[in-house]
Amino acid sequence: MSLRRAFGMMLVALAAAQAHAHAFLDRAEPRVGATVLAAPPQLKLWFTQELEPAFSTVKVTDSTGRRVDKGDAQVDPANRALMRVSVETLGSGDYTVVWRVVSTDTHVTEGDFVFHVGR
Repeated sequence: MSLRRAFGMMLVALAAAQAHAHAFLDRAEPRVGATVLAAPPQLKLWFTQELEPAFSTVKVTDSTGRRVDKGDAQVDPANRALMRVSVETLGSGDYTVVWRVVSTDTHVTEGDFVFHVGR
């Protein structure tokens, strides 16, 4: 194997390793884009890596931008890739979930999604 080829393979391997070094949203309850008939008392967000609890947040707002979570977002101590946040009693409408997390390897990721309560 040539030195050039070996170096190229090493770069590809390093890029692949870095791509997996971030905590991305894996799934959520309610699901991203879902319509639920009954509002959940709590939202759950699973990530692809363990999170640093002190630096990871979740905020839930209604369609007017009013915050409707109870400010108690926390990383689950038994599963550090899971965040939970309690919400007020939600009426019909669209709700936006905004998250910003820091994985245990210190990489920051953030994102948002919407779910709908009602028919």
